[in-house]
Amino acid sequence: MGKKLVMAQKRGETRALCLGVAMVLCAVIAYYILGTTMLPLYQKSVWTQKSMCHLIETNIREQQELEGKKVPQYPCLWVNVSAVGRWAVLYHTEDTRDQNQQCSYIPGSLENYQAARADVENVRATFHKKPIFYCFSTSRENETSVLYQRLYGPQTLLFSLFWPTFLLTGGLLIIAMVKINQSLSILAAQK
Repeated sequence: MGKKLVMAQKRGETRALCLGVAMVLCAVIAYYILGTTMLPLYQKSVWTQKSMCHLIETNIREQQELEGKKVPQYPCLWVNVSAVGRWAVLYHTEDTRDQNQQCSYIPGSLENYQAARADVENVRATFHKKPIFYCFSTSRENETSVLYQRLYGPQTLLFSLFWPTFLLTGGLLIIAMVKINQSLSILAAQK
């Protein structure tokens, strides 16, 4: 009976050690992937200054075409604001600015024109309800655009690093508990 218990305990410890090592390896791989994808985007983002934006005007531009993608023509929103003491164009995110510089907001659903138009009207109404809001600007002197929302801000980076950190911590705890259990069983066997 005692020998069967020791063998089962050894198999369980081996499995627990393998689980802990696998969790640590997965965390290292996740850190590598995040370090090569998210971190450069975060470091390249120049939109670091939080400013107050005052709405100047909004226009709905009809029949825009998205560069580089095969989608039907769609409506988009053009927003001019006053930020950091100068006139600027507001863009929803960094990607919006890269996709089409003629649009401040590109609707999510581009297939249905009426749904896209309703989405743009809704966003426009939201801006008119609250004409003063926070936006992100850059310290560059000649920059005439600001962002409503940063895609690659510190909160996004921390949220992305949470699960790999949780995985690494859990794996190390499992390994530590198995090693402590092994050393305690050796001490108990020596007595």
